[in-house]
Amino acid sequence: MCGIVGYVGQQAALPVVVEALRRMEYRGYDSAGVAILDGAGEVRVEKRAGKLANLEEALVADGGEAGFVGTTGIGHTRWATHGRPNDRNAHPHVSGDVAIVHNGIIENFAPLRAELESAGVELVSDTDSEVAAHLLTRAIESGGTAGDFVASCRAVLARLEGAFTLVFSHAKHPDVLVAARRSTPLVLGVGQGEMFLGSDVAAFIEHTRDAVELGQDNVVVMRADGYEVTDFDGEPTEGRPFRIDWDLEAAEKGGYDYFMLKEIAEQPQAVADTLLGKFQDGRIVLDEQRISDQELRDIDKVFIIACGSAYHSGLVAKYAIEHWTRLPCEVEIASEFRYRDPVLDRSTLVVAISQSGETADTLEAVRHAKSQKARVLAVCNTNGSQIPREADAVLYTHAGPEIGVASTKAYLAQITANYLVGLALAQARGTKFPDEVAAEFRQLERMPESIQQVVDSLEPVREIARELADSKSVLFLGRHVGYPTALEGALKLKELAYMHAEGFPAGELKHGPIALIEDDLPVFVVMPPVEGRGVLHSKLVSNIQEIKARGARTIVIAEESDEVVKPLSDYFIPIPPSTTLLQPLLATIPYQAFAAEVAAARGYDVDKPRNLAKSVTVE
Repeated sequence: MCGIVGYVGQQAALPVVVEALRRMEYRGYDSAGVAILDGAGEVRVEKRAGKLANLEEALVADGGEAGFVGTTGIGHTRWATHGRPNDRNAHPHVSGDVAIVHNGIIENFAPLRAELESAGVELVSDTDSEVAAHLLTRAIESGGTAGDFVASCRAVLARLEGAFTLVFSHAKHPDVLVAARRSTPLVLGVGQGEMFLGSDVAAFIEHTRDAVELGQDNVVVMRADGYEVTDFDGEPTEGRPFRIDWDLEAAEKGGYDYFMLKEIAEQPQAVADTLLGKFQDGRIVLDEQRISDQELRDIDKVFIIACGSAYHSGLVAKYAIEHWTRLPCEVEIASEFRYRDPVLDRSTLVVAISQSGETADTLEAVRHAKSQKARVLAVCNTNGSQIPREADAVLYTHAGPEIGVASTKAYLAQITANYLVGLALAQARGTKFPDEVAAEFRQLERMPESIQQVVDSLEPVREIARELADSKSVLFLGRHVGYPTALEGALKLKELAYMHAEGFPAGELKHGPIALIEDDLPVFVVMPPVEGRGVLHSKLVSNIQEIKARGARTIVIAEESDEVVKPLSDYFIPIPPSTTLLQPLLATIPYQAFAAEVAAARGYDVDKPRNLAKSVTVE
């Protein structure tokens, strides 16, 4: 999830673009860069790995505004996907007179790159993005003297597959920018004699409050005095004009009261982006795989190591991996892993899950596993971080930067990635036929739509939270994958609302936890899907009856069609139907919203809970 900005107008472009990048930096801080068109046929580019401050230092060293003269410019702050976060892979990417910035993934970049290299084009980065710049140069050259810039942009877009936002600039056409979006965000800002582009309105809200939302597969050609919107074929279409009525702080949060709410709302996209490009030519594809299929076939045991919410995602993964691969799978809290001397060898696969890729306990567990000759596969949200660098294979989640300390979209993206790990193992080991792997992947692909339905229907959950905000304790129950979901629900409430909250396997209720049940105690229960519900469903119904008989208030998360459990629910929270294994992608979301609303009702800082940091980099 990168941040893109663009400007055409009367002002000096450099300060406008840099300030917009500052507003966009939450979308990526692996690198930042600008390209300024000087109006005399030249494009000046500066880019640096790391945070925006590194770019600003380089710009000052190169003369600042005096050295980057021009009233048209583009900028980019990167959340790395293809290629490590370094100067070479930073955007903008340049090819002759062309400079481009890109957000998303070009799925067919490999054959396009091979085509360019066979034609003698030298690519200098490891990114998928650079191919777009070179394709545009070739398209323009094939059109004669400078060609038709706009038509050439559309010709390039017609060749790209995937989800992307692209902004094209050309030094010989300094009065125009061409931008396009497919499945990733782009908003147009309309000023007086100037036009703006941004991944969201925070990029330009200090200059204008008039904006245009661009639709799917839209292309916008923008000049200082106006804009034109078409589809990829050049047929006229219209964006959706709207007036921004947020202040700057709210704009950075997308109009939400705090980042966590915004990040809850971004979960459908986070899951979709994590799946993007992971199924090609009938096979599950990892991002970086230095483990052969034969080595995966030789695996006889899987360990999953993680901390916090990532650990709960690993508990979900255990059910999927064992079901799909028939391999024994253990899930360990990373801080305990190496101290108990686990039995590891060359036939052991260790899956290390870390949002930051820098979690100290998980990193040391990875190093211990490597010292015992085990294979390590990293699931991570941060490209080029330490854990992926030391792993034998990597599967990146694409949740984008997560500002709220309590994990939401990164957690759902981890669960999604863990399912992909399970399918990759099943594929390599032959425990599932190719058509079965494809069918499971297609079910995963449909989940973002169901996740969106849950996100769109959270207001009743918030009402429940406000009603129960003064509770002293809350319990969470579940069976099968509902158990780690219960643990995650309890953790969210502890993190945000500083309440006593516990998650239990529902079958353990009578082995001790039932002693905690008292009048009016809120108890959450996740019911398994109605389809094929079998014994799990009936046993959970019995658990609900047990806790109701002792005076508890039951908050039940279940499918809307589950008529059996509705009469037993003091509060009923419906979710869309799903398979049992995939249900955590839906059932977790009400827990997130509940915890956030309870914290807000108690007057706490939802994004920055006390004593916690986003990444734990010391043991």
